[in-house]
Amino acid sequence: MKQRISLCVEHHQQLYPWGSPCALLPFRKSASPPKVITFDELMAAAKNLTDLTLAHEIAVNANFCIKHEDFPQNSFAGTVKQIVHKAFWDHLESELNEDPPEYEHAIKLFEEIKEILLSFLTPGANRIQNQICEVLDTDLIRQQAEHNAVDIHGLANYIINTMGKLCAPIRDNDIKQLKATDNIVELLRQIFRVLDLMKVDMANYTIQNLRPYLQRNLVDYERTKFQEILEETPSALDLTTEWIKESIEDELSSISDESSSSPGADSSSKRIISPTLVLNNGYLKLLQWDYRKTIPETLITDEVRLQELREKLNQLKIIACVCLITNNMVGAAIVDVPDFADQLKRISVPLLEGMNKKTFDLKEALNAIGVQICSKVNRSLAERGLPTLNEEMQSNLMGQIAHIVEDNNPVSSLIDKRIQFFMRSLLALPSFQKCMPTMPGGLSVIQTEMEFVGSQYASIVNFNKQVYGPFYANILRKLLFPEAPMGKAETETPTN
Repeated sequence: MKQRISLCVEHHQQLYPWGSPCALLPFRKSASPPKVITFDELMAAAKNLTDLTLAHEIAVNANFCIKHEDFPQNSFAGTVKQIVHKAFWDHLESELNEDPPEYEHAIKLFEEIKEILLSFLTPGANRIQNQICEVLDTDLIRQQAEHNAVDIHGLANYIINTMGKLCAPIRDNDIKQLKATDNIVELLRQIFRVLDLMKVDMANYTIQNLRPYLQRNLVDYERTKFQEILEETPSALDLTTEWIKESIEDELSSISDESSSSPGADSSSKRIISPTLVLNNGYLKLLQWDYRKTIPETLITDEVRLQELREKLNQLKIIACVCLITNNMVGAAIVDVPDFADQLKRISVPLLEGMNKKTFDLKEALNAIGVQICSKVNRSLAERGLPTLNEEMQSNLMGQIAHIVEDNNPVSSLIDKRIQFFMRSLLALPSFQKCMPTMPGGLSVIQTEMEFVGSQYASIVNFNKQVYGPFYANILRKLLFPEAPMGKAETETPTN
């Protein structure tokens, strides 16, 4: 399996929009002297992190694949590449046009093509392997070149026919175009272009075959890989420890507040904390995480997915706020209108598209939503022969919608608490239980979306607990019971 993963890692630049996996290695400033890490240890940790991240992405993302991407033509890198490639192919053409032709660079290209074709073969394909090695024998081609007897077009045709046997059906048109190309230099250039595409196809074929195996063995594989990272870099759990420590402090503060509000409560209960509750509170924080900060190391593989869920919840919160404000103001007049809340949602969703981008103006979007909702309400009232909203009521409605974005807005705070309550209830369910908790009031208009987001969130959390539960158990024991003996990550994972 490691060899197959290595094939996919060749394309790892396309997997990590945040940069190299080395950038994610968890190094932090510490009061204690840092452990000296050698270059080999650093590279070993980086490779383990690359393999872990790649394996996780393949297993959990059914749509994951490698895409062939090139530099934009008008970019500096694209211009440089175009100039260098043109110079290379022009030089090759001038060599082949000499009398007698100079074949040395062409022979090196044939040798490279041979190695690429051999890399496509599956174990046991001995006949075609021997044939490729025999036809593209560079020593023999050099001997033929010395006597000016190289059949360069014949070699190119053999390569094209072999590519046709090995390529995916999607490349059939590319093979036809190669067969229609007469200029040998242009033909060789296009052969390498199609071979690059075939490499991507092979990587995706490998991913497709690996996925079922990884899905069956991913928990053990990720836990083993992270243990190797931890052995290479002992600081690899620092951020995770800090994340759990903050959750413990929040829980202690909550217990303290409850005790102070209940004078008769037993003070000895202040420090009785559920490890599961601590972890669940930590997971809930991820839905409001500032992703400009580094996420805990044990959640790096799901960082993008968690950020997308947070952004989706922010959008759903705005929609729920808009619907609640509108219903509170004009609900009595529109209570009998079928699916009116869904109509309000259909107005809001397009105007909130992309609301998490830096360039998005949320205030402007809320103003536009307010205008359209006032128009929609008035239209609905007029159709039923009821008096429409006057200017003061319209201004009040649009003003309340526009104020959703303000800090400590009561409607926004209420909806946010109810979303948090739903997610907390979801995490409290046993992982094997498929039903959803009751949807809190005010969220019915977004119930379908909330349940979809909730199922994705619970899936991420439950899998993370399975993989990293033993590491979390050691951290919790250290923080909650510092007198207890510590050891390696335990084999049993705490349940929900």
